[in-house]
Amino acid sequence: MSKKIAILATNGFEESELQSPKEYLEQQGWTAHIVSPTSGTIKSWAEKDWGKEYNVDKTLDEASASDYDALVLPGGVINPDQLRTNDQALSFVKDFFIQNKPVAAICHGPQVLINAEVVNGRNMTSVKSISKDLINAGAHWEDKEVVVDNGLVTSRTPKDLPAFNAKMVEEFKEGKHAEQGV
Repeated sequence: MSKKIAILATNGFEESELQSPKEYLEQQGWTAHIVSPTSGTIKSWAEKDWGKEYNVDKTLDEASASDYDALVLPGGVINPDQLRTNDQALSFVKDFFIQNKPVAAICHGPQVLINAEVVNGRNMTSVKSISKDLINAGAHWEDKEVVVDNGLVTSRTPKDLPAFNAKMVEEFKEGKHAEQGV
């Protein structure tokens, strides 16, 4: 059962929150594309300083939610802050929900979901610093390592990556969730 997963990111993503899920997805025999607003490479943030650069597989201009089975949103502070004000990125994200496809977001990644207007009524978690933002957007925030709500997988920090990766793959294997839509 081959799957194709989009990982939406731009400069300033938390390196472990892209690298670990990407490797875990590829271990399943699946394809994981880094999708970004710009072509070339994007630079990671590695805890306290800039990290490695990663090749962009597709730009938002070249990608469509219909090309993929699921979506991953890594965190970092800079990355989601840039993506949540990019209308093309928000449309890309929202299309996964419209098509009932599973989505996984970690740390600050759910900030993009807030601006895509897909969190109202959802059970979610995130890094604690954005918990009030999620609550104000209508989410039911919980302080747990991973929360799953009808195909939406969320986690708090890089420490939660083992649980995040396992639940992400479980939900992605299940495929579309009728209750995922907006």
